Amino acid sequence: MNNLCADIGYKSINHAGEQLCGDHIDVVQRDDDSTIVVLADGLGSGVKASILSTLTSKIISTMMSEGLSISDCVETIAKTLPICSVRGVAYSTFTIMHLVENKEMELIQYDNPLTILIRNGENFDYPMTEMNIDGKKIYHSMIKLQEGDVFVAMSDGCPHAGVGLAYNFGWKRDDIIDFMKTVVAGEYAAKTMSTILLDEVNKLYDNRPGDDATACVVKIRRREPMNVLFGPPRNRDDANRMMALFFAKEGKHIVCGGTTSTIAAQYLGKKLEVDVNFVRSDIPPIAKIEGVDLVTEGVITMNRVVEYAKDVLGENKLYEKWSYGHDGASLICQMLFEEATDISFFVGRAINPAHQNPDLPINFNIKMNLVGDLSDCLKQMGKRVKVSYF
Repeated sequence: MNNLCADIGYKSINHAGEQLCGDHIDVVQRDDDSTIVVLADGLGSGVKASILSTLTSKIISTMMSEGLSISDCVETIAKTLPICSVRGVAYSTFTIMHLVENKEMELIQYDNPLTILIRNGENFDYPMTEMNIDGKKIYHSMIKLQEGDVFVAMSDGCPHAGVGLAYNFGWKRDDIIDFMKTVVAGEYAAKTMSTILLDEVNKLYDNRPGDDATACVVKIRRREPMNVLFGPPRNRDDANRMMALFFAKEGKHIVCGGTTSTIAAQYLGKKLEVDVNFVRSDIPPIAKIEGVDLVTEGVITMNRVVEYAKDVLGENKLYEKWSYGHDGASLICQMLFEEATDISFFVGRAINPAHQNPDLPINFNIKMNLVGDLSDCLKQMGKRVKVSYF
């Protein structure tokens, strides 16, 4: 098994005036270390399109995860979903990205805009084989993956952006490629790249999209371990063991909490230097310890990280705040959301006497809930997460 992994992120915007999106994405992890991503675009918009795209993506992802062929999947879709009585056009278009052990991608495309591949900073024209299945023209590709590859799949709401507004004939594929080459150069996470692309699409629609639009980005990258120390151990005698295990782990190290950082500094035999300059008035300042990549305050900072994490999984409206911020919470987000792929939490169960004041909204249960909530969010982002308690 290689040391590569797939960072997968996607976002959709709805047709103006519609509460439901007519596009749908499903991501299925298989036991054999392969991943299936399906982007389906239902005919039209609103409830009908939403049902069609959801059924299409669910059927395809479920069948492929069980090992059935693309021919079987397309035939099943054709027989299961209805054909529009007005246009005589079938159900839904789709793009399937099947990642096999992060070494190879099987790319299957039916009537969606052709997926873009940015490799080494340039557009890469991958080979395609045309297939005819049940009267449908399907493009099939097998692509050997390389570190740094970025795939951009989209529904037709993206190239249709700006029709009659910024452009006469929409946003051309070559223009989207040039735009994404600049975005890829910023080395953002997949979710952030899909958000940046959809924000631009929305602008071209003058914030009133004439169609549902979805972008799904798959970024092939090397695994990056990260370690987070949060809170001192319940038993003081376990402090050295906790520190030894934490600092022995490969990857960057983040220490959260005042008492925790003091213990870490003592263990390393280094000085703890607190930055007295508040970058943000609502987030406590960071500190520095030689040998530690980031030192922050504990519960208040981590609470903000959880807020940002939940937003990333939702509409991702706050990404500019944390991705460009220099406060403790923003720096943690940049390291966990953008850099890390494998995250180990070392969580102390000690009860902080300062948190027992009934006038403070902080208590032990809140601290533990923060760890649980953040772990769940990171797992939903596709990260591998391990939590150890002391």
